[in-house]
Amino acid sequence: MERGRVLLIINVKARSGEGSLPAVMAAFAAHGFSVLLPSEDDMRDCAGAIRRMKDEADLIVVGGGDGSLNAAAPGLLEAQLPFGIIPLGTANDLARTLELPATVEAAVEVIAAGHTRRIDVGDVNGHPFFNVASLGLSAELALTLTPENKKRFGPLSYAIAAIRVLSRARPFSAEIISPHSRARVSTYQIAVGNGLYYGGGMAVHESASIDDHRLHLYSLELAAVWKLLFMAPDFRAGTHGAWQEVRVEDATRFEVRTRRPRPVNADGEIITQTPAVFSIRPGALEVFVPAAAVV
Repeated sequence: MERGRVLLIINVKARSGEGSLPAVMAAFAAHGFSVLLPSEDDMRDCAGAIRRMKDEADLIVVGGGDGSLNAAAPGLLEAQLPFGIIPLGTANDLARTLELPATVEAAVEVIAAGHTRRIDVGDVNGHPFFNVASLGLSAELALTLTPENKKRFGPLSYAIAAIRVLSRARPFSAEIISPHSRARVSTYQIAVGNGLYYGGGMAVHESASIDDHRLHLYSLELAAVWKLLFMAPDFRAGTHGAWQEVRVEDATRFEVRTRRPRPVNADGEIITQTPAVFSIRPGALEVFVPAAAVV
């Protein structure tokens, strides 16, 4: 018996994407779903493909990493269909936030089980994001990472690129404005998180949730960038706000201004520049999750 029509958006250039399509198709067929595939040309514009084909589908599934999901986000927001994720990227931080399994078969089983959760979507200068939008070190990291290195070294590629970025890092001046405060800072990075994880498993804040209707900001106001080596365990745990040199704040809106335009990275992709306005779209999307992750 047919379970529904899946519009499948799959990034074959993702780290695990190449060669995964037959396994994905077989897994959906085994659960009784029919699959709609955009043309190869449409796959280059996944948000556009979703817009064009949304009326033919009952649900949307994105196979890829965080960059693929970011590219699909405008189409997902317009379609307003429940969507599923098959983690095929390098970091897969949104999948980690949602406690999704890593294999194709297990990810399809989550979708077939039908448990969903409404999640927030962040916005920076009109561009949606799921995990984190930032400027400074992480934007330089995004510019340094290459698809070839991500495919070759996997998660290790982040560490390799980070060493290169840190070796030439310099602080910059910025103004951070929220509904509650206004501060001029000298910082190495300003990050604004919507979800919990980013950058291959670092936590935005220990209390962050992708459905708490809040944005969580931190600013690295360090005397020397080498101190990040000692702070690494706290960034994994989301407790970096305990350090005196790390400014933390949560709000529904932030504005960041810099003396000259600086690139802004969102979900691993450079999508805009400062001045940047960050806001939240509460409960904007419905996503398939394991039963244990339904809240």
